[in-house]
Amino acid sequence: MDKKTLLVGLGSFLLILMVGVVVMFFGKPASFRGTTFGEPYPVAPEIELTRSDGTSFRLSAMRGDVILVFFGYTSCPDVCPTTMAELKLALAELNEEDAAQVKVLFITVDPKRDTPEHMQEYVDRFNKSFIGLSGTEAELDKVWKEYGVFRQEVPGSSAAGYTVDHTARVTVIDQDGNMRISFGFDAPMEDVVHDLKLILK
Repeated sequence: MDKKTLLVGLGSFLLILMVGVVVMFFGKPASFRGTTFGEPYPVAPEIELTRSDGTSFRLSAMRGDVILVFFGYTSCPDVCPTTMAELKLALAELNEEDAAQVKVLFITVDPKRDTPEHMQEYVDRFNKSFIGLSGTEAELDKVWKEYGVFRQEVPGSSAAGYTVDHTARVTVIDQDGNMRISFGFDAPMEDVVHDLKLILK
């Protein structure tokens, strides 16, 4: 190999190396995979409902944590248990320190059957850190409306008596209490993990 060829090869290598460094430090930042809320990010509406021990839960008291909010009911045959199981798996993919900063809220759309105690018993089957919430229909109706949740009781002939059609989205609220992302029922669990890691940075 002559000197000219060696210099050309070395120059090409250095150029590729420089491009790699530029991309690493100045490249486009990673983006969210879920559906993002536009900036300025909307402040999450207050949620004030009842915990299983009878005490009042207030969303505003959770500042500093990342909150995942899902609306459903304990008699749900498919969407709710699947979503809870997926969120359990998502938290298991985070390191212990990050997972401790994520709280999952499961809020009922079926207050006739879902007491606060029943809600907590349900989520405990998935993860003891999950929080199950219920309240009066008036209290819940306010939260449903503010979070854009559709719900409708559907008469049935099963032992449960009726089912409830409802919005099936997970809303992610950041540490400052702002609504940042939402995920539909069919969102891959890997996307949820990816976006949680970005918010937790």
